[in-house]
Parts: sequence; C-alpha cells; structure tokens
Amino acid sequence: MSETDPRPAQGGRSAIRRLVPIAILVAGLAAFFALGLDRYVSLSALRDHREALTGFVAANGAAAGLSYVGLYALAVALSIPGGTILTVTGGFLFGPYLGATYAVLGATLGATLLFLAAHYAFAETLRARFGSVIGRMQAGFAANAFSYMLVLRLVPLFPFWLVNLVPALLNVRLATYALGTLLGIIPGTFVFALVGDGLGAVLDAGGTLDASIILEWRFIGPILGLALLALVPVVYKQVKRR
Repeated sequence: MSETDPRPAQGGRSAIRRLVPIAILVAGLAAFFALGLDRYVSLSALRDHREALTGFVAANGAAAGLSYVGLYALAVALSIPGGTILTVTGGFLFGPYLGATYAVLGATLGATLLFLAAHYAFAETLRARFGSVIGRMQAGFAANAFSYMLVLRLVPLFPFWLVNLVPALLNVRLATYALGTLLGIIPGTFVFALVGDGLGAVLDAGGTLDASIILEWRFIGPILGLALLALVPVVYKQVKRR
C-alpha cells in the first residue's frame, strides 16, 4: 500500500461520521442533566404544574398530544430516565386510552431512533472486531427475534435503553424491532396510563401517588402471562427440533 493511499484517511472519516448520531444523543443527555431538567420528570413536578399542563392540553387539543409524543420520543432517544413518570403524565393529561396511545407511539419512535443510531455507529465495527462471536449471538437471537423482543418489552428485566441498543448490535431487522417494541410495551403502558388517569382524584383528595403500584400482582400477573405466551413459539421450535 502506498504512503499516499487515501483509504486509511477515508476509513477514519467514515468512522467519525458513524459516531455523529450517537454523539448528538450523548450531548443531549448531558445537557438535560446540566440544565437541571431532570427535576421536572417527577410526580411532584406534575402536581406542582398541574394547572398549567391541563390548561395547555385544553387550549391546544391535538397539538398538545403531538407535543407529548415528540417529547416522549426525545426522552427515549436520549435514554433519559423517567419513562414511567412520562407515561403516568400521559394518562393524567389525556386519559387512559389516548394517553397510552400517545405514550406507545412516542416510546416506539424514540426507541427506533436510538436503534438506528446505534446500528449505524457500532454494528459494523463490532462485526469487524468480534465477527464470530457476534455472528453466533445474531444467529441465536434472530431465530426467534420477534418473540424475544416481545418478552423483553413485556417484562422489564433489563433497562429500556439497553433493550433499545442490544438488538441494533445483533442486526435485528428494523421491522421486527419496531413491531416487537410497539406491541410489547402496550400492556405496561396502559397500566401506567390508568394510574395517571386516577391521579387527579388522588390529588384532589390531598393524597399522594406511589407509581410502584405496578408491582402489585393484579397488574404484573397479566403482563407475565403475556410474556409466557410470547415464549410459546420459542419453546415449540425447540421441542420440534428435538
């Protein structure tokens, strides 16, 4: 190779370009905490700004819903903690059905943006450095990717941001990832939207709300049942193979 061969420099510039989307997301996350915006992602902030928020929704209708979807998508793309609070807020502002719908759309859009950014930035590099290992992981996950995505979304065994990233590195198809995310988060999202819908009555009575209500068996039981159903195709394939 000639000393003037431009390929190494081009490869370096290409690698830097691939990191730009992730760098933007990381910078956004850092700015979020640097500006102290995390203090607004809490039930106490929702209580304190209740009148302003409900007034904005009443005055702007569908535009308020679109704003909520956009903010939710941005929060998920930046991996900002507080998805539970955002979903409760959706139920509080828009009711359980519309609030859950907006939250599912925002979460799916944000997760998809992070998926694309991570895939663009890291997938090629990881395959080049750990090709055989990544290949085996891809083969195992790809065989039942949709079922696995449903289970990972239905039961929050791992942080939401981690489940957003790993499939991107394992080369899961975008359609499979997006559909698995969309369907998998519906049950939990609806439960939290229901909690948010009841928040107004709780606040009017002078009470407080603990979002950990989702851990009660009456809520978690049906979600676990759905997760087990999602695993049925995986078990069936294993039994049939044997």
